Amino acid sequence: MKHLLKMLDLSKEEIIDILNLADQLKYELKHSIPHPHLKGRSLGMIFQKASTRTRVSFETGMYQLGGHALFLSASDLQIGRGEPVQDTARVLSRYLDGIMIRTYKQEEVENLAEYGNIPVINGLTDFSHPCQVLADLMTIREFKGQFDDLKMCFIGDGNNMANSLIVGCLKAGMSVSAACPEGYRPDPQVLEFAKDYNCFELTDSPIKAAENADVLITDVWASMGQEGEAEKRKIAFKGYQINDEIMAAAKSDAMVQHCLPAHREEEITEKVFEAHANEIFEEAENRLHAQKAVMVKLMA
Repeated sequence: MKHLLKMLDLSKEEIIDILNLADQLKYELKHSIPHPHLKGRSLGMIFQKASTRTRVSFETGMYQLGGHALFLSASDLQIGRGEPVQDTARVLSRYLDGIMIRTYKQEEVENLAEYGNIPVINGLTDFSHPCQVLADLMTIREFKGQFDDLKMCFIGDGNNMANSLIVGCLKAGMSVSAACPEGYRPDPQVLEFAKDYNCFELTDSPIKAAENADVLITDVWASMGQEGEAEKRKIAFKGYQINDEIMAAAKSDAMVQHCLPAHREEEITEKVFEAHANEIFEEAENRLHAQKAVMVKLMA
């Protein structure tokens, strides 16, 4: 593994290896055991999209690993004024030991990796959110103890989260159902990948998708950059909500995950969110540990 660009690039063995290291780093942090694996290393963090969890978890993670993180706003870089991404990649490669980028186009992440000679980590694009899904998988294994014989159900927009969850959960050994309305389906590249798995189902019925699910996951109806579509999406996604009816269709001990921020009473009810808040905020914490594991794998 040279980079973390999208879940499609990872093998099952690489996913499990990252999760095992994340568990170890989490244990060491909880027991005040130092792990300065990246002492003297620097990570450049390019942000073209706003962030709470991504910035804080990467910056804190680098500090805990003994390294240094630099916040690089797109407005502060020449890339924000038209410098080609391939030139930015070659320059930053001479200063830094790794790059994390949170942006819109997947192509920008791929180009950074192609033209630079240091590891590149996808902090989020419109196509993929691998760091979040690694944290999700880490949390699922913490609460359920395994991936085999588990069913993950995603309800909502076939966005970067849906794309990455479908790939990550199938590769980990879970069965997957996704409920997305017409016109908001996952990326064709992801659906083509999923064709090889007879344990994948795509439907427009949230109830059908949730049947016997062990894990229920959703995301906001309108992501960053889609604010202008908010009202249109509220109509399209009516009924695509994790609520008591959906929970009743899933297994009695089903867990709930949400990448946050959550819009209560839209994609998830206040009642369900608060009933599963421990799982959701453990998931948020695990961004820190999963990303530290990725950085150690790529930069140590």
